Amino acid sequence: MSLMKFVDQLYELYKNQLTGDEEDVLIIVSGILSDLNREEMVKLIEDMEQEEIFQMLGTYMVEKLRVKLVEKGAGVPMEAAPPDGHLH
Repeated sequence: MSLMKFVDQLYELYKNQLTGDEEDVLIIVSGILSDLNREEMVKLIEDMEQEEIFQMLGTYMVEKLRVKLVEKGAGVPMEAAPPDGHLH
C-alpha cells in the first residue's frame, strides 16, 4: 500500500474527530508511528514514490535546519534587518 493511500485511509478514519488543529494530527501520527517497528517504517519508505521521499526528506531537513538556526542564533532575523535591506 502506498503511503498516500495510507494517509487517505487515516483521514477517512479520523475526519469526524479532527478539528483542524495541528496538535490533533501530531497525536494521531505519533501514535501510529510509535506502533511501527523499524522494518515496518522502512517498508513504508520503500513503497513510496521518488517524489514522496523527496518531500519527506525535504520537510525533515528544512525543519531540522530551522531548529538548528534557532538554537544557535544564526543569521539575522528579518525583523532585525536594516530598512534598506542591506547588512552593513
